[in-house]
Amino acid sequence: MRKYKGILIVLLILLALLMIWYFFIRKKDVPVSFETVQPAYGHIATSVTATGTIQPVDTVAVGTQVSGTIKYLYVDFNSQVKKDQLLAELDKALFQAQVDQFRANLQVAQSNLAYQENNYHRQELLYKTGAISKADYDLATNQIGQARANVASVNAQLQSALKNFSFTEITSPINGVVLNRNVSVGQTVAASFNTPTLFVIAKDITKMQVESKVDEADIGNVKDSQRVTFTVDAYLDDVFSGRVQEIRLQPSVSSNVVTYNTIINAPNENRKLKPGMTANVTIYTAEKDSVLLLPVKALKFRPDSVLLKKYVIQYSVRKDKGAKRDTTAPFRSQERIGSSNWVWLLRGDTLTQKHIRTGLNDNTHIEVLTGLEPADIVVLSVNGSSGPAAAAGSRSPFLPKMGGGRRR
Repeated sequence: MRKYKGILIVLLILLALLMIWYFFIRKKDVPVSFETVQPAYGHIATSVTATGTIQPVDTVAVGTQVSGTIKYLYVDFNSQVKKDQLLAELDKALFQAQVDQFRANLQVAQSNLAYQENNYHRQELLYKTGAISKADYDLATNQIGQARANVASVNAQLQSALKNFSFTEITSPINGVVLNRNVSVGQTVAASFNTPTLFVIAKDITKMQVESKVDEADIGNVKDSQRVTFTVDAYLDDVFSGRVQEIRLQPSVSSNVVTYNTIINAPNENRKLKPGMTANVTIYTAEKDSVLLLPVKALKFRPDSVLLKKYVIQYSVRKDKGAKRDTTAPFRSQERIGSSNWVWLLRGDTLTQKHIRTGLNDNTHIEVLTGLEPADIVVLSVNGSSGPAAAAGSRSPFLPKMGGGRRR
């Protein structure tokens, strides 16, 4: 009796362990479901990103050609100015004194010229009557020539002094906006060796440009007139647009990275863009509208062998050169267009491998040139499994691989 009782206890323990395993430890089969998508028509573009600096299209540095002390300032930062408008004045006292000096010298020279002219006419009459010698006549001729040259010389000095006097008035050469003012009243400016910059004036701030630096790996796809969008940190919700205007051939090297300055025009009618802002630029190197698109994720899906329990997996047969292809003539005529890829179609309980030709790829969607129709159901991934291993895109290295046709 004790023997049967011990066996019964062992059986009950085994039964309890079995029930614990069945209800709590055993992994339940998760039904397989596919994430699918149908190709749809839409817009796709490839792009190049870069950073740049916003600056006016045309700026003029206004300086002074004479040295002196700033006496008056008539404009300040952000002032709207017109062409020939007075911006500043230097102290004119020394320049006025120099003008007065040369005017006085000119009067002396003109007075001497008048005397020499009278003397010449007198000596000429005396020489004709034989009252003086040829030497006296030549002396009078020489003196009148010197007097005329002296008048011309002093007059030129006066004109130079008047020109320098006019340079004491700093005027705007263009219509625009004052971006920078480098001087203050009472400051001395010296123009002995180079022209000091007093003001920087932007010609038209409603037309800005972005000077962006494009990496050498991307510059080959950038061309003039391509569409550009960019954002600035000051207006994160606004997207500004422009066009590629110029690719400058002079490269710049920083930390062994070669970049090329690419100029992008940027209309600024609302004057939100300000000089010096940093722009995050996107240059669209290729764009297409109304093309058949497919998520890039579809190209990465590979069915696993565990799906054979519930689904039929059909591989596409693609033979070597010299053998008859399983493609139609219209498909073969476009064999060299785009890139070769494979996707999987879900048709009831059958997974069918399909060869397609693809074009533009923006890393999210890819353009389908041939091989698919909008009604096709393309598998992106698989969720769940019918066994111990998942049948998603990441295959277990311990599962057997399916045989099939060659893949390109």
